[in-house]
Amino acid sequence: MTDTKTLQLDAPIEHSLLEGAPQGLTGKPIDRVDGPLKVAGRATYSAEYALDDMAYGVLVSAPFAKGRLNAVIVDEALAMPGVIDVVVDLDTFARNPQQGGEEEAPTQGVRDIDYFGEHVAVVVADSFEVARDAAHLVRFDYVEGLPDAAFDDRLDEAETPPDSQMPAHQEAGDPDAGLEAAALKVDAVWTTPSQNSAAMEPHASIATWDDDGRLTLYGSLQMPASDKKQLINALDLKADQVRIVARYIGGGFGSKLGISTEGIAAAIAARQVKRPVKVVMARQQVFDATVRRSNTRQRVALGADTSGKLTTVIHENIVSNLDGEDFFEPVGIATQFLYGGENRRITHDVVRMNWLLAGSMRAPGEAVGMLALECAMDELAEAAGVDPVELRKLNDPDKDPTQDIPFSTRNLSHCLDEGAKAFGWAPSAPGTSREGDWLIGTGMAASTRSNMAQPSTARVTLTPEGGAVIETDMTDIGTGTYTILAQIAGDLLGLPIDRIEVKLGDTESPPGAGSGGSWGAGSSGSSVYLAAEKLRERICEKLECDVAGLTLKDGHAIAGNKRVPLTDLVGEGLSAEGTIKPGQNEKTHNQASYGAHFCEVRVNAVSGEVRVTRWHSTFTAGRILNEKTARSQCIGGIVFGIGAALSEELVHDPRDGRVVNNDLAEYHVPVNADVPMMDIQFLPERDVWANPLHAKGIGELGISGAGAAVANAIYNATGVRVRDYPITLDKLLAGLPEV
Repeated sequence: MTDTKTLQLDAPIEHSLLEGAPQGLTGKPIDRVDGPLKVAGRATYSAEYALDDMAYGVLVSAPFAKGRLNAVIVDEALAMPGVIDVVVDLDTFARNPQQGGEEEAPTQGVRDIDYFGEHVAVVVADSFEVARDAAHLVRFDYVEGLPDAAFDDRLDEAETPPDSQMPAHQEAGDPDAGLEAAALKVDAVWTTPSQNSAAMEPHASIATWDDDGRLTLYGSLQMPASDKKQLINALDLKADQVRIVARYIGGGFGSKLGISTEGIAAAIAARQVKRPVKVVMARQQVFDATVRRSNTRQRVALGADTSGKLTTVIHENIVSNLDGEDFFEPVGIATQFLYGGENRRITHDVVRMNWLLAGSMRAPGEAVGMLALECAMDELAEAAGVDPVELRKLNDPDKDPTQDIPFSTRNLSHCLDEGAKAFGWAPSAPGTSREGDWLIGTGMAASTRSNMAQPSTARVTLTPEGGAVIETDMTDIGTGTYTILAQIAGDLLGLPIDRIEVKLGDTESPPGAGSGGSWGAGSSGSSVYLAAEKLRERICEKLECDVAGLTLKDGHAIAGNKRVPLTDLVGEGLSAEGTIKPGQNEKTHNQASYGAHFCEVRVNAVSGEVRVTRWHSTFTAGRILNEKTARSQCIGGIVFGIGAALSEELVHDPRDGRVVNNDLAEYHVPVNADVPMMDIQFLPERDVWANPLHAKGIGELGISGAGAAVANAIYNATGVRVRDYPITLDKLLAGLPEV
């Protein structure tokens, strides 16, 4: 029986075993342990498993946006040589990916079509090429309805959704009276478009059934533990009948949080044709029928005294989603606590649309909400005649102004000061700095992202050969999980990193937190920490020493005057499991990571072209577990922010809601030429309320506020304030100075 150690986060963890660990691994910029496999092409992604007698499936999409599907006509497709079957299950096929709780099944049933491109069938053939061609021969008998596809014309139909990630409506004090009485006011509307996660790896699944009715799904999925439960519910199976394998994932950014349409289709098809079936979405299908970030209409109204001290914060948001979906983009989630002000109102309302599902995309809420809030703060700074950095420091609250609880740690002002110093922050007046045809400006914005813990379990085994094996179904979506878990275990068990094997992404292992919400490293790392801590206790039992007197280093246990190789103590092997659970700490203290972005842009006075030419960001996020992978995460988030500011926009046809720019040729993400070299610094911090690692989430911190820094820099360069994202050149040209 495996020993276990469980910790519920109901009190601060004052001391972490990582502090001063003699192996010295945690925090170091260690190369990714999975890197050699990936660059050599030996890391197996979900579409790359070679199973015997594999069949290939291609999804078939509905050619209309709203209506009733009477029948799927498959005769012509079935007649094509090489086609095995056209699988149609109008009751069980998923309408769209699942983004909700782990006990739920995805929304199923595709008789009533809700958006253009909804997946309704899968063609299965002996080759991908045959399946692809046959999919074009599938026909439909349907009654088409009139889709609700125009957002701006239906704002008065917005409804208040159920509370989910945050309360849909919050109010304190008297915001309207406070705004009216304020000496200084900013009151404006910002808009952001739908966005797509655009992960490099498309959604992919291979499904295979054993003779005893057990399903194995090789899937590109971020959260296998909850995905398994969703799949069980969707197919009416038992827990021991489903296994999910997701060892390597080529990006997700929220689009692969839940079981998707291709996974359920592959499972149903494989059971029907009695062969393994691989279904990989085409890039256009990823854009058409997975998940988008909701578009937003945001009214931000700030009231302040003559010094710029906030008295009133109003953030009213209208977003969109399919009918029947509870999720709403939590646009005001950072507005709850980023700045003070006794009068506050934050609202979210939803327009029900026949557009594809709106769900979680990297930094849901902060990524778009701070595009408006941080620009409004810039406008307030100008109205007050105060430097934007100083305005934010002036409004840095001592405690959470919404919940009236203390912060676990809060170093926003420190980030602002250190970031300004490193960048050389000295902005000129708007529109006054120019070199030839290029207008030059600088801008800044604050950054924040809430920290959360999720239940997570890991098993750690000390092997007779003197190594360690870590097992959990936690995933690595490019974030560095393989590496940081090895670093944590290496420090606690006194082993070099090359003697630690990390096994991830298989639900045969203990259930991990999954990759999402910036909780992956802190939660899964804490479960490894607890398992290793239990092993330390077992070693002390064998050495007959006190735990406080134990040192583990270089494969040896040292206690008192004894130094013993671990291989002499573990026998045939020692295993322990660790489980972390969220508790009262998240209710008694506001936990968040913070940062400050500074950037320089050049705007061409003739064409309106924007180039981001210089960037610095300073962050605090508790203990940094790996400086290299953390820096990579922050750079990636900032690139997301640059894209949101300048180019990323899903365009919906106003007649039927279809996505008209549904590939990477037309949906413009930043490329190397769009991104300058980035200077990233982390300030030392420990958060005893967060977890035993004293670390907080960082994956989504970089994107939060980054786009607003670009927008503020564009204003500083040109004197043109654009509140409709992305800031494309057509929105700048009319306001640019004469050449």
